[in-house]
Parts: sequence; structure tokens; C-alpha cells
Amino acid sequence: MLRAQSHAELAAIEIDPAFRHDVLEGLSLRPRAIPACWLYDRRGSEIFEAITTVPEYYPSRTERSILRDAASEIRALVGPGRAVVEFGAGSSAKTPILLSAIAASAYVPIDISADFLSNSVKQLSAKFPDLPVFPIQGDFTRALRFPLAIRDTPKLGFFPGSTIGNLLVPAAVNLLRAIAGTLGKGAMLLIGIDRLKDIGVLLRAYDDALGVTATFNLNLLHRINRELAGSLPVAAFRHAARWNDEEARIEMHLVATRDIHFAVDGRLFSMSKGETIHTENSIKYGPRDAGVLLRAGGWTPISYLTDENHLFSVIVAREGSDQYQR
Repeated sequence: MLRAQSHAELAAIEIDPAFRHDVLEGLSLRPRAIPACWLYDRRGSEIFEAITTVPEYYPSRTERSILRDAASEIRALVGPGRAVVEFGAGSSAKTPILLSAIAASAYVPIDISADFLSNSVKQLSAKFPDLPVFPIQGDFTRALRFPLAIRDTPKLGFFPGSTIGNLLVPAAVNLLRAIAGTLGKGAMLLIGIDRLKDIGVLLRAYDDALGVTATFNLNLLHRINRELAGSLPVAAFRHAARWNDEEARIEMHLVATRDIHFAVDGRLFSMSKGETIHTENSIKYGPRDAGVLLRAGGWTPISYLTDENHLFSVIVAREGSDQYQR
């Protein structure tokens, strides 16, 4: 039986006020929606790494293969001496491929999960013992400051995993502009962007047969119960992946399988059978659409890299948009 946590237990948990705000606001919306970034507590990050290994989830292995196959081209385009800044580093599973390909001067992983970030940095530092590493724990969609030691060093932003697809287009454009401002003049960007493809392939990637993605999605409810004194009946929800053709995106939802009543942080909520909590978007882009997005965000694409099946794109871009010629 689900039990609400005591005040003593809650006092031992450091609660992010932004998490509380987004959950309470999101559960009050119609339709309900909670930002995808809150899927990634430590447990969520661990489950997501498991997702990247399931047979149906093509993005991670495809992106790794592109990075390996195009290593020499990336090295020639980027040049030596840049500090690699990874946005949403996670386990940094693809980072060794990039760091082995270029002569980086430093590595700056940014991630919202401090514990997961710490473990990843330890593993990567063991592989590259002579490389200075400056981890930053925080939300990379907000302003962050670099350590003084690398503040004036030319930067290469690394934004893999098609994380940009989790944002609606206006927010994605704003984030790309913010990344350009953060990295500074002369910066370059290596970004992974998932491509449009067969809908069946997409749906299977976000609703795998082993149920790992379902576990990842449902973990958000466990986190709410643990950190916000929630009484959400997790067993009364199921995971659903849906294709929204008009918006060219996969949507993840948590669907109520019966009428339910619950509390979060002392506030009462009700959901009817069939109602959902929208937890994630993953927009898919054609090559031309991806180029338009990057230009709108202040970047000029200079190389489009893909796999032989055209499942995924890795794009090299430079800071600054081309001006129209008259």
C-alpha cells in the first residue's frame, strides 16, 4: 500500500522548488503536462541509459556509429584546442568517441543530476587522465558560467541524443540561441537530431517490448510521491507512446486506467479514466527542417552527417547565421 512520507522523511530530501512548481502547475493544466527534464532524477537517468541498449531504440547506437565513421571529418572541421562542452551529459557514453577524435583542451559536462554526473566524470577521467574536466551540475536551459580557467578558450558544444527534439520549436530556437551566447563568438556545435522515418519504427523505439521506456516514464510518478509527499497510485497508470503527425513528434503520456484521486504537496487532484499526463515530446526533423531550426537559433550548418539508412543526423555548425545575399 502506498504511504505518504512523514515530515521527517521529507525534510531529509532536498526538493528543487522548480520541480515542485512545474509538477503542481502541470497537474493543474488541461491537458495535464509536466516538463520532460523532470524524468531525469538519478533513477530516471539510470533507466534511460538502459533504454539506449534495447533493440528498438535506434538513436543512441546510430549516433555512435556516425561519430565513429565521421571522426576524421569532425576533427578536420573542428580543429584542435577547443573545450568540449556537453549539454545534458548523462553517462557521457558517446563522449569518448568525440574526445578520441579531436584534440580537446578540456571537457565540461553539464547535467541536471549531480550524482549521475559525478559517476560519469569519474569514469571518463579514468579514460582521459590528462584531460582537464570541469563538471557543472545544473539545468543547461538556464544561464551557466564556465570556470575561469576555460572562460576564454574556444568552445565546441556537444549536444547529442536529439535532446533538442524534446523542446517545442520556439523553445528549441531559444535554447540554441542561449547555447550560442553561452559558448561565445567563434564557437562550434556538434548536435544530434533525429530524423523523420517510418511511424512504426518510431513507436517501437518509445514503447519497447521489454517495457524499459514504460518504467522510465512511470518513474516520474515515483519521484513525485517521494519528493513531494505524493499519493499517486502508480499502478493505476500505464505508459503510452503516440505519434502526432501534425506536429511531427512522438509524445509520451501517462494514462489513468481508472478514476483516481491523489494529493501532491498537500494539494488534491482527480483524474478520470483515460486522462493523461503528457510527459515528453520528441520532434523529428527532415534535413532541411533541421537546417532551418539551427539557422533560426543562431547557427550555420556546415556539414550534415548521417548513417547509411538515414535514421539519424549529426550536424556540425558554427556560431552565427549566414546573411541573405542581395
